[in-house]
Amino acid sequence: MVAPLQAGNDPAAGCDPPLPTCLEAAGATIGEIIIDNENIFDLEDPRENNLLFRAANRLHIRTMPRIIRRQLLFKTGDVYSQQQVVESERILRSNEYLENVTIEPVRYADGKVDLRVRTKDVWTLKPRIDFGRSGGENTSTIGFEDSNLAGTGISLSLLHQSEIDRDSNTIQFRDRELGSSRYDLMGSYTDSSDGSGYGVNFGLPFYALDSRRSHGISIRSDDRIDSLYDRGESQAEFSHEERSHQLYAGMSSGLHDGWVRRYSAGLGFQEDNFAPGGDPSLPYTVLPDDRKYVYPFFAMEIIEDAFSVVSNHNQIGRVEDILLGTKMNLQLGYATTSFGSLDNAILLDASASNGYGDPDTTTLYNSADLSMRWQDGEAQNLLLHAAASLYLRHSPRRLLYSSLAANIGSHLDLDNPLYLGGDNGLRGYPLNYQGGDSSILFTLEQRYFTDWYPFRLFRIGGAVFFDAGRTWGDNPVATENLGWLKDVGFGLRIGNNRSGTGKIIHVDLAFPLDGDDSIDSVQLLIEAKSTF
Repeated sequence: MVAPLQAGNDPAAGCDPPLPTCLEAAGATIGEIIIDNENIFDLEDPRENNLLFRAANRLHIRTMPRIIRRQLLFKTGDVYSQQQVVESERILRSNEYLENVTIEPVRYADGKVDLRVRTKDVWTLKPRIDFGRSGGENTSTIGFEDSNLAGTGISLSLLHQSEIDRDSNTIQFRDRELGSSRYDLMGSYTDSSDGSGYGVNFGLPFYALDSRRSHGISIRSDDRIDSLYDRGESQAEFSHEERSHQLYAGMSSGLHDGWVRRYSAGLGFQEDNFAPGGDPSLPYTVLPDDRKYVYPFFAMEIIEDAFSVVSNHNQIGRVEDILLGTKMNLQLGYATTSFGSLDNAILLDASASNGYGDPDTTTLYNSADLSMRWQDGEAQNLLLHAAASLYLRHSPRRLLYSSLAANIGSHLDLDNPLYLGGDNGLRGYPLNYQGGDSSILFTLEQRYFTDWYPFRLFRIGGAVFFDAGRTWGDNPVATENLGWLKDVGFGLRIGNNRSGTGKIIHVDLAFPLDGDDSIDSVQLLIEAKSTF
């Protein structure tokens, strides 16, 4: 048992207990760091002290203290910084294998403060058996995954997935702190019914706001059959071989006055080759042009340190970290035939987002993303996405959510269409129901977060919703555009805070108000999503 917090004879002694501002003003240094990692179930709670939960605790291998300790941004002997304490909590909470994290002072004397890092594990070793239905199509996943292999923080998954376009077998591995370092290694291999693919990422990320350097390499290859849709049905198919590689290095002066500025440079490679493939009996024959770009690039990122901790926002009963500030990214590259590109082009990717308000009452989030190639004297594959989301909280358990998102495209590559349907916002319609080069989508959703906690395993919520959207512009395989499409519906939300996936199961009934006679009057959607 840790002794109660005590104050010595120094500038922090006037605070009882010493507050973070007092500890910083006194220049307190960090003494002992106590790692208190709790098991999945609290057996001192009579509601959780049963045979099943006791067995789960015994079988579960808890996260090793060194795995938690090496993610902290401070160590014994450092000067106490509340910013580093708060960000360390946020970094630890980003792990799927931890439900909640708190770091607090437990003892203070003679200018030293001892800190307790309290975490709580979730169950991560599990078979994966998922079934989903969206837009009239079934999906399934069967396999095994562990996001905290033997308590080491390493994730490993072996999955078989059946989706609308393909069946695939995938193995994926990730170690975010390779060899007790800050290096991140991720690898995956997929064998699909229409091709195969692999990816490798290795490097040192900007793991904290005050990180000073970053570098890495990524390699990706994917061979598959791509489809173009109209009214939820495939209209054309073609073979797509994609290769994407990147080598980069970055630097930053760290966190200053609440802001971070990061600069990176590197070399990128992107190649897309297309050939006839798939089902030759489909009504359309479409083949995009081959593309190959080899380019040096420069990137810049700006982040405001304005994070807030909330609950019952996009999750059920989980602590969430949201950015109520500004974040901007810009990457500019120049591809030239001198480097092996098929064409000369300027490549641009830019994004910006910010948040306003108070999560206890009203919050507004705005975001915009722009990607394009300037090639042959005009913008190619230009896509501008802009969105605004408003959260109005009536009470701790009731929240009204609304969003408006628009996409404007120009000269889009044929393999990069825009769709609206059951898989991307219009819940009352089949997958990929209507396409074009521009779209708009409005969503209004009343969310309910109950205190029902069945079996001490599941968090229950519900929603009533309305969606409206439409697409415009070119679609090389589309019939007549149906204009505005609307639906209404209601659904159940089931969250499992004891599991490492962090997913929320959606069970929705959606009723289309428009569309043609080919669609069902009621759509059943069963999906596992990362948000409410």
